[in-house]
Amino acid sequence: QVQLVESGGGLVQAGGSLRLSCAASRSIFRFDAMGWYRQAPGKQRELVAGINSGGTTNYADSVKGRFVISRDSAKNTVYLQMNNLTPEDTAVYYCNAFTVVNVEGAKRDYWGQGTQVTVSS
Repeated sequence: QVQLVESGGGLVQAGGSLRLSCAASRSIFRFDAMGWYRQAPGKQRELVAGINSGGTTNYADSVKGRFVISRDSAKNTVYLQMNNLTPEDTAVYYCNAFTVVNVEGAKRDYWGQGTQVTVSS
């Protein structure tokens, strides 16, 4: 069973920083990409940041310049460093990983349990 174990969520004041961790049960290079999503109450889940197996990253426009996704292959872990947080960043954050399973591009998704990030004014 593939497992993604998240940690690092919590309560922080506006302007503060938080670092999320996602530890995988196997080598992160066995996934085609990993990333962080977030979902606020009543809103659809959205991609915040992603990193593929080659190290290429992408970010939502709302977090560019503030958030950084990185990885430590020796620890099978992906991180999300969140800086200059605002109340708009309040959401449940989910770790995601996927593998492409056929030539048509179908993929298998794996999800962490989610961790609450709350940013106070």
